[in-house]
Amino acid sequence: MPKTRVLKGRIAEKPAKKIPAAGEYRAAQITVLEGLDAVRKRPGMYIGTTGSAGLHHMIWEVVDNSFDEAMAGHCDAITVRLLPDHWIEVTDNGRGVPVDIHPVKKVSALEVVMTQLHAGGKFGDGGYKVSGGLHGVGVSVVNALSTHMKVTVDRDGKIWEQEYKCGKPQYKVRAIGKSNSTGTTVAFRADASIFETLDYQWKSILDHLRQQAYLTKGVRIGIADERSAEEKSKDASASPYENNSHQFYFEGGIGSYVKHINKNKEPKHENIFYVEKQVDKVLVEIALQYTDDYNESLHAFANNITNPDGGMHVAGFRAALTRTLNTYARNKNILKEKDDNLSGEDVREGLTAIISVKIPEPQFEGQTKAKLGNPEVKPAVESVFSDAFIIFLEEHPRDAEGIIGKCVLAAKARQAARLARETVLRKGALEGFTLPGKLADCSSRDASQSELFIVEGDSAGGSAKQGRDRNTQAILPLRGKVLNVERARLDKILTNNELKNLIIAMGTNIGEQFEIGKLRYHKIVIMTDADVDGAHIRTLLLTLFFRYFPDLIYQGHIYIAQPPLYSIKSGKDVTWLYKDADLDAYKKKHGVTEADIQEANVEEGDQLSAISSQQSANSRKPKAESSPKLNIQRYKGLGEMNPEQLWETTMNPENRILKRVAIEDAELASEIFDILMGSEVAPRKKFIQTHAKNVKNLDI
Repeated sequence: MPKTRVLKGRIAEKPAKKIPAAGEYRAAQITVLEGLDAVRKRPGMYIGTTGSAGLHHMIWEVVDNSFDEAMAGHCDAITVRLLPDHWIEVTDNGRGVPVDIHPVKKVSALEVVMTQLHAGGKFGDGGYKVSGGLHGVGVSVVNALSTHMKVTVDRDGKIWEQEYKCGKPQYKVRAIGKSNSTGTTVAFRADASIFETLDYQWKSILDHLRQQAYLTKGVRIGIADERSAEEKSKDASASPYENNSHQFYFEGGIGSYVKHINKNKEPKHENIFYVEKQVDKVLVEIALQYTDDYNESLHAFANNITNPDGGMHVAGFRAALTRTLNTYARNKNILKEKDDNLSGEDVREGLTAIISVKIPEPQFEGQTKAKLGNPEVKPAVESVFSDAFIIFLEEHPRDAEGIIGKCVLAAKARQAARLARETVLRKGALEGFTLPGKLADCSSRDASQSELFIVEGDSAGGSAKQGRDRNTQAILPLRGKVLNVERARLDKILTNNELKNLIIAMGTNIGEQFEIGKLRYHKIVIMTDADVDGAHIRTLLLTLFFRYFPDLIYQGHIYIAQPPLYSIKSGKDVTWLYKDADLDAYKKKHGVTEADIQEANVEEGDQLSAISSQQSANSRKPKAESSPKLNIQRYKGLGEMNPEQLWETTMNPENRILKRVAIEDAELASEIFDILMGSEVAPRKKFIQTHAKNVKNLDI
C-alpha cells in the first residue's frame, strides 16, 4: 500500500515517481560537460573543423600567445619546431606564463590558463594592452584536443613544468631547475581520434609564420622541420631528406610585406607608401603600392589576426583613399569640372594594401574573427591615412602621377565595361531571353537542385546533353580556350562570346552588378578533358571565378568533375579507374605485369590490350579464375565516351566524384594565379623549372 498524507481535510495518496516516457524531454536528460570535456565533445565549435585546417589552427593558437607577448614588447624571438611522431613545439623568450597561486582557483596560474576556458591575461587586468586571443580559449582548447602536452616556463629564477593528457594535469606545477632567463615552451601532440589527419603541411606553416613576421616587425621567427623521413614523405611541400629550417625577420614590417606580394608584378610607382601612428588607443599601420594588375589585393589585420571579411578599418581606409585621390586630382587639374569623380572601384584597381590595427579590446564577429566591428577604428584609420597619404602624394609627384594615371585609366575602362554590359543585356532582351543558345538548360527552377556543367568542346557537350538528367542538369559547351582574364579588363571579358555566355547562364551578372542571390545553379561543375589542354581550360575558368566571382568559391558553388582515366573490360564486366594509382593497384591485385600489356594504336583513346598466355595465367592464379583477354582503355577526352558511359561515370550523383574548389589562403592563391596566368614570363618559367620533377605522366 502506498503511503498517505492529509491535504486540507482529505486523504490523498503520495504519487509514485514518474518515469519519463520515450522521447520525453526533462531535466534528467540535460548533460553538463565539465572543464574541457565540452571541447572534446564538439571540437568544431572551437577550431572550426577537425580536418587539416583545424589541425594547423592548433599551431596558430599556441603561436598567437607568443605574438601577444611580442606585441606587448616583452618578446623578440619565437621558434616553432615540427618534431617526430606529430609533435609540435613552440618556444618564446617572453615573460613566461605566471606560476604563482591563483587567488580564486587556489592552484598555479599556469594550470588555470592551460585547463580553464576563458582564462588568461587578456581580459583587462593589465596582462596585455593588445591581444589577438580575445576569447582566451586558445591554448586550453589545444590542450583539450591533444593526447599529450607539456609546458615549460622559465620565470622567477626557476624552470617550471606541468604535463597533461587530453587536457588533464598529470601532476602539480613543479620546479625542476634554475634559470637566468624567461620564456615559455609548449609542446603538444594532436589527438588522432579527433582529427582526420595528423600530417602537417610545411608550406602552410611557413607562409603563416612569414605573414606574422611581417605584421610584427623586429621579431625574429625561427621554424625547423625535424620530422622523420616517413612523415615528410606525406607532405609534398617538404623534402623527406632535408632538415628544413628558416628564419624570418623584417625590419620594414608591412612595407616589406607589400614588396613581397608585388614581387612578380610591375609597380606603377617606385616608393611604397607607409604610415604608422597611434590615435587614442588605436595603433594604425598601413602600407600600399599600385601595380599594373587589374584586381585589388587588400589584406586587413586586427592584432595580427587576419580579417578576410574586412570591417571598420577597411571601411575607413577605402573612404579615405577615394576622397584623398579625388581631392588631389582636382587640385592638380587632372580631373576637370565636367569629369566624374573617381569611384571606389577605380581607385582600387591594381592596389596592393596592408591595413594593420592594434587595439586593446577588439570586437570580432564570432570566434573566427573574420570581421572587425569596433566603431572607433574607422575614424582613426581615416584620419591617419588621409593626412599621411596626401603628404606622400605632394612629396612624391612622380609616384602620384603613376597612381592617378592608373586610376583614371581604370575609370575609362569602367565606362567601357558599363557600355559593354548594357550592350550584352540589350542584345539578350532582343533575343527574347538572356540565356545563350548553346545552353541546354534544365527544367528545374530550384537553384539549390540545379547543376551547370561547363564542358570542353561540342563533342563532349553532345555526349553530356544526351546523357544528363534533364530535370536538374544543364550543359554549356565552350569552344576552345577562353579568354585569360588575368590579362584583361572587364570590358574585354564582356565582349568575349564564350565568357559572355557563361556569365549570362549563371545569372549573377558581374562586377558592380554582381548578385549572388540570382545564381541559377548552386553547383557549377567544370568538366574538361584529362590532358594538358583540359587542364589549361580548367585553369582559365578558375582564374575567372577567383578574380571576378570569388563569392561563388567561398560559398562552395564551384566544382571540378573527375572523369575516369581508364576502363578495363574483362568479358562483359567493365571496371572504371580514376587515377593512375588505381590502375597500378588493379594490375597488382590481378597479377597483370607490364610484359602482359601490348600497346595498340586506335583513333579514340590509347587502348591497351593485355593478352595473357594460358601458361602465364596459370602461374599467377587458378585456371578457373584466369582471364584470357583484358582490354584497358585510356580516356584522354570526354568525347570518347558515349552518353551512357559519361552519365554513369561522371554525371550520375550516385557514382560520380566531384572536387569542391575552396580558398584556404587567398594571398597565396592570388600569387599563384599571377605567376601562372600573368604577363610576366620569368616567374612562370621559374615556377615550371621548380616543379617540373613533380609532374607525373604528362601528356604532350
